[in-house]
Amino acid sequence: MRNHISRRAFIGTAAIAAAGSAAQSPRGSALPSQSGAVAADSKARLFSGCCAYSYRKHLQPKKMTMEDFILKAVELEIDGVDMTAYWFKSIEPEYLVSLRHLAKSNGVCFSGAACGASTVEADPAKRAKVLDDIKKWVDATEHLGASHLRVFAGELPKGATTGQGVAWTVEVLKPACEYSGGKGITLGIEDHGGITQRADVCLELLRKIDSPYFGINLDISNFVAASDDEQYQQIETCARYATHTHIRDRFGDSGHPIDLDRVWQIFARAGYKGFMSVEYEGEEDATTGVPKLLEQIKTLNRKYSSI
Repeated sequence: MRNHISRRAFIGTAAIAAAGSAAQSPRGSALPSQSGAVAADSKARLFSGCCAYSYRKHLQPKKMTMEDFILKAVELEIDGVDMTAYWFKSIEPEYLVSLRHLAKSNGVCFSGAACGASTVEADPAKRAKVLDDIKKWVDATEHLGASHLRVFAGELPKGATTGQGVAWTVEVLKPACEYSGGKGITLGIEDHGGITQRADVCLELLRKIDSPYFGINLDISNFVAASDDEQYQQIETCARYATHTHIRDRFGDSGHPIDLDRVWQIFARAGYKGFMSVEYEGEEDATTGVPKLLEQIKTLNRKYSSI
């Protein structure tokens, strides 16, 4: 999803450069081995995917259902779909299990689910509610039979600092990961609108939450940077800790085209194993725009994946 921080708001590029070269946290201590990083020499296993958000202009007015979206994956000949939760009819187990059965019957994998819960809340009572909400979506993800749930940190309230936002996020996500881990479900925080649009903050969260069930839902278009080179640098900084991806073909802050081949090289070097999932936001209608982007993804997967 499109970010909301201007390029001028980007700071801390020196810290990010250091993190990219040494795989260190912004405060200098090494990231824990249990934070989900893969071995640097591990071979990449890349799968094609699409998130439901790509079809939001069809799902929002109810021209398409989530059942239709699952069947769209068959038409698109992709490996899996990311079930953005905004358009579920309900979170009743019967409904979610019916989606799971439809997917299984058509050979479609759920790469994960995605909720809109945001952890950056100044009010302790609101943070407690966010934790309860995430647990609810973990349960829904379990009913779907998926093993990954995307979460947000979010925009800082007026007057709050990044340090406070990090502390609030750790307070919520550390117990959330303990809960999700008990069900074999990984939480992936997205570099989306707010404190996580900087790679150094993402790494700080990884270090402080310190869970094998926590990683980064890496949207390659969402970081803020002073240049395109810094965009790629931040992607590379975080790629080893990616638990899922969102793929677009233009950077959100500058609108510049993304060199997808360069991005795939980064994921291949990182030994990423997972879905390269389209999150389409182009001007062209999704019915024609999504297949075009997927063709690029499939071609690059064949080029850089070990399978």
